[in-house]
Amino acid sequence: MLTERIAACPDFAPGRWIPCPPVRDRAAWDTLPGFDRWLYGGGEAARAARQIPPLPLHLWLDFTQTGNRARYEHAYFTRRRLLCRLVMAECMGDTGEYLPKIADLVWALCEESAWQLPAHNSYIRDTPQLPLPDTTRPIVDLFAAETGALLAMVHYLLGAPLEKAFPGLDTRLMREVDRRILHPWETSHFWWMGNGDEPMCNWTTWCTQNCLIALALLHPGSSKRVRAGVQRAAYSMDCFLKDYGEDGCCSEGAQYYRHAALTFFNALEILCALAPGLLDDVWQQSKIRNLADYIAQMHVAGRYYLNFSDCSPLAGARGVREYLFGKRVGSPALMALAAADFAADPDPDHLTAADDSEGINLFYHVQTAFAEAEVRGYHPTDTGVPSNVWYPSVGLRVCRAGAFVAGFKAGGNADSHNHNDTGSVTLYKDGKPLLIDVGVETYCKKTFSPQRYEIWTMQSCWHNLPRFVGPDGVHDQLPGAEYAARDVEVLPDGLAMDLAPAYGPVPGLHYYRRTARLTAQGLTLTDETDYTGTVQLSLMSQEPPTVDGLALQFGSLARAQLTGAVRQITTETLSITDSRLRLAWPDTLYRTVVRFTGRLQIRLG
Repeated sequence: MLTERIAACPDFAPGRWIPCPPVRDRAAWDTLPGFDRWLYGGGEAARAARQIPPLPLHLWLDFTQTGNRARYEHAYFTRRRLLCRLVMAECMGDTGEYLPKIADLVWALCEESAWQLPAHNSYIRDTPQLPLPDTTRPIVDLFAAETGALLAMVHYLLGAPLEKAFPGLDTRLMREVDRRILHPWETSHFWWMGNGDEPMCNWTTWCTQNCLIALALLHPGSSKRVRAGVQRAAYSMDCFLKDYGEDGCCSEGAQYYRHAALTFFNALEILCALAPGLLDDVWQQSKIRNLADYIAQMHVAGRYYLNFSDCSPLAGARGVREYLFGKRVGSPALMALAAADFAADPDPDHLTAADDSEGINLFYHVQTAFAEAEVRGYHPTDTGVPSNVWYPSVGLRVCRAGAFVAGFKAGGNADSHNHNDTGSVTLYKDGKPLLIDVGVETYCKKTFSPQRYEIWTMQSCWHNLPRFVGPDGVHDQLPGAEYAARDVEVLPDGLAMDLAPAYGPVPGLHYYRRTARLTAQGLTLTDETDYTGTVQLSLMSQEPPTVDGLALQFGSLARAQLTGAVRQITTETLSITDSRLRLAWPDTLYRTVVRFTGRLQIRLG
């Protein structure tokens, strides 16, 4: 789509992408609503930057030796977050006060042996990481590209005063971005750049966006180089779009929307500026509108989103980028959600986010600063979110009725960031979690390895799904494209499907028909099977369950009535200690196991 348009006019005259007014335009900077907020943040950052977090060799080796990613990444991301805060404060004050600290951090980043993370230190997709980086062959991963874009923004905003105060530093900065990011992007092929039908993910647009930022800001006058970069980026973005259905559903879940759809948005904005007139009407295409709207459809209430795969139910507050994307495609629902979240967000700049990788993109901060007044002034009259939505590309059904919001997942077990969760159900009542998807623990070496499904959160028995127990053993779902739902039927108020194929060959199992319906009275879940052994149905909850005969009470939130050939109902507590899971959940969750044969119906309301 994009590639063809660029190819039709290969000798186009490149335009300029201007991320914001220059710092010398004091009329623009001095009137920003976040002016005082950033000045205060600069003082805090200056105190914190007295000691730049070190990145010694033993921290780099932590990943390959112990599987721990967090310790190296915490220091790595802290450096970049401090630099962003100091640059924004310096741009607000324009006094030179923070230039020495900024110079120290720029120097520290330039002196790092590698910008890629240890967890990404490989040249071939899905292969083991190398113990040490090869400094002669830089790898452009997510955060190397982020670092390149960050330093390019530093150059755009403060390059001249930095060079004056510290002669040679801005030149060094530009040279490092060229050597580590732009030259490899221009001369090598990294898997995320796309290759025919090879599946892509959020890496594609995320890396592409940041490479474009670096190119546009460091080489604005290089027509030949910019044209080649536009062509390369357009191809990568087409490779990304090919893996999306017309419905725009993100198979990775709501938490990855900001890394996928929003980086696509910014990348396309930059391409439109660099290739004037060639791509402007792409914004009106229904697929792009659906790509934008997806996050509004997944929103439940407050902080909560329907989640699956590696996604957390707390997918993050929406903000300026979502608002601008919604404005671009004409989506009142997305603009309204973003404006409401932004107005309620005590940290709209994401400087205190629990996720270490937040707050490290300087362009996002600038984007927020210059759109904040408009977003805060937006007062919608109609959000336009439909009651029920069907995403055939992923097999996802979203239903709303009365006090309830439900997500029903069909599809299969080959999605990016997959959990073996085909057929699972999540349910909210009054904006509170009722039947939950736990999400994923803190990333470690095992998370993206052949041992991924040894992790308990990836297994179907820890979702709202059945397990089959017979004389031949225990059967849970299996990972892979062939393990998918069949005979999927979209109902006016829900979804029906056969889950048996997701478990592979199970002796005595030919079908497991699940029908899920949502009305204003609540959820009706009907499971029917010919399995000759015992079915153990898991129900995951945040609310403590109490068994009362064939009824279940979930705290004070809801009550479930069970009918069918129920043999036993048991409950168990699940201690939550992982730091990532604790961001979304209390220290105890619960699993209810219903053992039955033949047929089970649950009415939960």
